[in-house]
Amino acid sequence: MSYGTRLIGAPNTLDHRVFIEKDGQVVSPFHDIPLFADEGKTVLNFVVEVPRWTNAKMEISKEEAYNPIKQDIKKGKLRFVRNCFPHHGYIWNYGAFPQTWEDPTQIHPETKAAGDNDPLDVCEIGEQVGYVGQVKQVKVLGIMALLDEGETDWKIIVVDVNDPLASKLNDVEDVERHLPGLIRATNEWFRIYKIPDGKPENVFAFSGEAKSKKYAVEIIHECHEAWRRLISGESPAKTKDYDLCIANQSVESSPGYTTVVNAPADSRKPAAPIDASISKSFFISSAAV
Repeated sequence: MSYGTRLIGAPNTLDHRVFIEKDGQVVSPFHDIPLFADEGKTVLNFVVEVPRWTNAKMEISKEEAYNPIKQDIKKGKLRFVRNCFPHHGYIWNYGAFPQTWEDPTQIHPETKAAGDNDPLDVCEIGEQVGYVGQVKQVKVLGIMALLDEGETDWKIIVVDVNDPLASKLNDVEDVERHLPGLIRATNEWFRIYKIPDGKPENVFAFSGEAKSKKYAVEIIHECHEAWRRLISGESPAKTKDYDLCIANQSVESSPGYTTVVNAPADSRKPAAPIDASISKSFFISSAAV
């Protein structure tokens, strides 16, 4: 399948949106892009929200029609992830699996915490730097379980199937063999990245251990099933705590199914300037081993 992007407004502004298109038609990266890219379910589609080495906290908007990618906002201001030395921005292409949902009403038996109400987070470790809205085909390697403010926030580790190392990376232990230090750096990054904003160090389930591909695939299927319940109406899309948009063009039995898409036309503009402080590096004492 061939996917493209439709850009609205200027990056680094409140009104900027990145819609995803298939054959020129806007589709939802939450609901319309298939999770599995092949019939054997060994290759998955991955939506890039944040390219490697960048700082803007871009994410799929679960609440807006067609679920465009936009920059997260905290207290009325655009959110940027700080540079925690020696890291710069995000250290992988970061994004989400389509057609997955971490159900906030379900407590995982091993993490003892409910889902975070988002699509599954993904760290793609290949050498190519992606772009916002890119749809990559990836293979699953492993998983980590961040406990973010009392919620289970899975982090799936994957690699682009076209990466030069893809044939050598088949499970989490292969990552350490061929990319030594990356799993440790991933653990450190998630532990400390909120500290410059005045928040405490994050914690992991499983003592920070990266679990196997087999475990990761089980979680992916669980979250794909949770999404199926959401899109079919079995799980409520609107509660007192959240209001998710389930408008889609792919599940005819869904209460959100529609064939009418009225998305704005492309109106891309040059990126707006950002504050120079975003480039500052923070030295976190707790990062030391």
